[in-house]
Amino acid sequence: MELQSGEPSAPRCAGVLLPVGSLPSRGGIGSLGAAAFEFLDFLKAAGQACWQVLPLGPTGCGDSPYQPFSVFAGNPYFVDPEALARGGLISQRELSAFNFGDDPGWIDYAKLWESRYALLRSAFDAFRGGGETEEFARFCRDNAFWLRDYSLFMALKGFFGNREWRLWPRPIRRREPRAVAEYSEKLKSETDFWNFVQFQFFRQWGEIRRRAGKLGIRIIGDMPIYAALDSADAWAGRELFQMDGDGNPSAVAGVPPDFFSETGQLWGNPLYDWDAMEQTGFGWWKKRAAFAAGLFDAVRIDHFIGFARYFSVPAGAETAASGTYRDGPGEKIIRAVDSARGDCRIIAEDLGVSLPQVKELLRKSGYPGMRVLEFAFDGSPENEHLPHLYGHNVVAYSGTHDNDTLAGYFGPKRREETRRAMKYLGAASPADIPRAAVCRLYESAADTVIVQAQDLLGLGSAARMNFPSRADGNWCWRLLPGQLTPDLAESLAGLARRCGRLPKRG
Repeated sequence: MELQSGEPSAPRCAGVLLPVGSLPSRGGIGSLGAAAFEFLDFLKAAGQACWQVLPLGPTGCGDSPYQPFSVFAGNPYFVDPEALARGGLISQRELSAFNFGDDPGWIDYAKLWESRYALLRSAFDAFRGGGETEEFARFCRDNAFWLRDYSLFMALKGFFGNREWRLWPRPIRRREPRAVAEYSEKLKSETDFWNFVQFQFFRQWGEIRRRAGKLGIRIIGDMPIYAALDSADAWAGRELFQMDGDGNPSAVAGVPPDFFSETGQLWGNPLYDWDAMEQTGFGWWKKRAAFAAGLFDAVRIDHFIGFARYFSVPAGAETAASGTYRDGPGEKIIRAVDSARGDCRIIAEDLGVSLPQVKELLRKSGYPGMRVLEFAFDGSPENEHLPHLYGHNVVAYSGTHDNDTLAGYFGPKRREETRRAMKYLGAASPADIPRAAVCRLYESAADTVIVQAQDLLGLGSAARMNFPSRADGNWCWRLLPGQLTPDLAESLAGLARRCGRLPKRG
């Protein structure tokens, strides 16, 4: 049976891309606290309908949200310390004693690692001293399908010196039942700690969702297509991946040479064994889609291309240049996701190498694809990223987390692109491009426009989130308190009104 294309398009609207970690806070990284609520108020005042975030998962080596320790768990760094203090789990004096970093505009992950978990453990000790609550017990029961494996995985990582699971002793590495039972008992207090952290994260996220709903703000989540190699997902479900019993992958994920890298990008994620997944009715993906639908109003599937054709790089290769394309599950995985996502809208990140199989799968799914204005000015009059070529069923971006900011990208280093952009956008100077770009995006036919907060503010390359070919120094930029001003909100609301993007109030 063929997929039915033509999913109803979204109301004409606009939103802002801002990672949770980039919110201001006194805790060294953005959290699910007061600044998140203030940002929702800003979006409301600015006539915005959407807040798009990056993946919320717990980050590991490299601090990338696209390499989480679990595709289900929340990032412990995002748990708001002030909320813990209000709940009596830590004191303000304790909170003031921790050093989370000295620069309010930059995330110091090394200091977070040293201090944030110490704070959370102090809160856990106080929580445990008060006795287990029914709310906590219910959370653990309701989320047991992923929480048990994740919490044991994290407890084991700590026990084995934070080494990746493929270096653990063979019995527990291979999840032999006796070893799992023994370590579960031995590390019970530690697994309880990780359960507690997730309980606090999802409790606070629930408050954010409720506030957003009252304000009419839809939250767009981000689902990395792949799980990380060093993750509870790979350790507990290795039969679903192209790897042996010890966790050694036969091939890993990446992309061929592209706009970002001449040798391609070697991500290193284990590739799915799509045949094995199909034998289970894609049960793992259905659980993942349903879980995401409970957290967000819409979800961007990162690297949607991998559903049609995925890039397979031999394990051990130094770059992605030796990889080859292989067929993905296509319509089968779309049906599985659709059967579980309910009313949650899917956005397909279809950027990168243009493949006819991807365009056909996107057409059949009915999902909106992405357009990125920063890619528009290569000189081709048929470039699909030019705003006058957008269709309705499109989500248009100024740039993504992998792009330089507009102000950083256009300038002396890219004279021809900058000249074309100025002429097309009607910008008086390179410095005027960000403002003109936002106006042109809002005027386009795209149902949804998402602008990075950095581009709304006209910030330069220092505010860039990620350099895809660079291992360090990514995911660190943060808003400063007060940068999103009432004047900016008023200006955006006026633009949204003029371009027919103001949310319809029920």
